[in-house]
Amino acid sequence: MEIPIYTVDAFTNLPFKGNPAAVCLLENALKEDLYQNIAAEMNLSETAFITKLQPNEDFTSGNTNSVLAFETLSGELLVRQRGESLVMDFPLNKPEVQAAVGDLPIQEVCYCKTTKKLLVRLLDTCDRSVLTSLNPVTGALLKSEDSGRINSLIITVKGAPTLSPGYDFYSRNFAPWLGVAEDPVTGSAHTVLAAYWSEKLGKKKMLAYQCSRRGGELELELIGDKRVDIAGRAVVLLQGTLTL
Repeated sequence: MEIPIYTVDAFTNLPFKGNPAAVCLLENALKEDLYQNIAAEMNLSETAFITKLQPNEDFTSGNTNSVLAFETLSGELLVRQRGESLVMDFPLNKPEVQAAVGDLPIQEVCYCKTTKKLLVRLLDTCDRSVLTSLNPVTGALLKSEDSGRINSLIITVKGAPTLSPGYDFYSRNFAPWLGVAEDPVTGSAHTVLAAYWSEKLGKKKMLAYQCSRRGGELELELIGDKRVDIAGRAVVLLQGTLTL
């Protein structure tokens, strides 16, 4: 059996940046253990498997629809093209304030029950360099929270929108509870960040940068008070065949 496979760097227009993911195009569904083995072999935080809704359909180019709909395990994902970017429509996840910490470099702590993400905002006196210099110890994070209520820690700081390219906020996302020390660029984290910073900044459209080692840029636009469009560019870095 031969499976077409691609490595795609998302939320970037440069190879070796953004969030790398493997994408496999399947003629038929596989056994569960084979999905796990392929994902382990690719050794990336995400591996996507795409199968046809109808067995007689083909993977072809030249789609005439302006919006593509993917039936995922977590629900329908709608994707459309805008210029050179791909725009994904996500539910907006609003975090609740948990604590405000006095004179420490933490301004606010919020928690989103829906996504199990803990959001920590640093004081506005902190800049991007403070965020990039952080080096959380994975073992310490796992020890400090083992209740299952948290699956990732988002640390964020206000951006500098007056300076080019005008990022409204910066963030990093740590997810050792999911087996990922740090996720390079995280779409799901920005469903929480978009809700938080939109309220704080009074903006519906924002430009965000996740400053992991690879880094990635995301364009955010709130649609009403329930949805958020997350847009970014992508680079196909590798194309090949998986032989089983």
